[in-house]
Amino acid sequence: MKIERAMPFRPARGTAKSKPRAFAQVDVFSDEACRGNPVAVVLDGAGLDDETMQRFARWTQLSETTFLAPPTDPGADYALRIFTPGGELPFAGHPTLGSCHAWLESGGRPRDAAEIVQQCAIGRVRIRRAEGGRLAFAAPPLQRKAAEPELLARVVTALGVAPSRVRAAQWLDNGPQWLTLLLDDAAAVLALEPDHAALQSLPKVGVAGAHAAGAECAFEVRAFAASIGIAEDPVTGSLNASLAQWLIAEGIAPPAYVAAQGTRLSRAGRVHVEQRDGQTWIGGASRSVIEGGVALP
Repeated sequence: MKIERAMPFRPARGTAKSKPRAFAQVDVFSDEACRGNPVAVVLDGAGLDDETMQRFARWTQLSETTFLAPPTDPGADYALRIFTPGGELPFAGHPTLGSCHAWLESGGRPRDAAEIVQQCAIGRVRIRRAEGGRLAFAAPPLQRKAAEPELLARVVTALGVAPSRVRAAQWLDNGPQWLTLLLDDAAAVLALEPDHAALQSLPKVGVAGAHAAGAECAFEVRAFAASIGIAEDPVTGSLNASLAQWLIAEGIAPPAYVAAQGTRLSRAGRVHVEQRDGQTWIGGASRSVIEGGVALP
């Protein structure tokens, strides 16, 4: 899909006390523009305070807005802060890929040609160029534990799914925490009609189910985060990363597969998973849809 500009682009003028900061809105995890998960990227976030960044993230009303700045870690290529409308995240997947894409497009040059190193709240995140021009990040270490029965029952009720359709459930934590349910098939995942009001008082919930053998994608994934102001996230890199580490470790998923997400939102998210040499890589397509300047102090 080609994005046409009807008129010549003129950057935002800024305010009397500021000049426009370079900005991009990047669509991530889809080969089709506007069918993935968008992230707003402020390429020059240096000097912005927390309140300003949070206010801008609320204003964009995207699941995440990011701010790049020079790294304080000498081993990193750039530093990244990630905000949802409701608060800051220590790590997130699609903002990592989208921000790296925008950084490279704006002229960023990594220290090592083989990979880019991002500094964020959980530390360094490695990013490499994958097959087909995709970027892929190295999934952070995963912590997982069994879901508490009482909490799980409340989540199952809020999702409107029969308990008999839940094959397994785990707490997955690679920075963001997800209470994640594995249902018996992809059809059950797609059929969910959750009570979003009930989910507001519950943790972030991830749901996955396997497609039939031979399908384009191995799993269907959905992510509900009403507690942080996101009813359903279109495509979620951090969730898919921890989900892959869990399912591959348990022999439920192969070491390489593609997951679909965003189907019920009319998106075409495709998350490419590959585990090699003990490292799980999460990749997807990225493209800049909007480029320009943003007026921030």
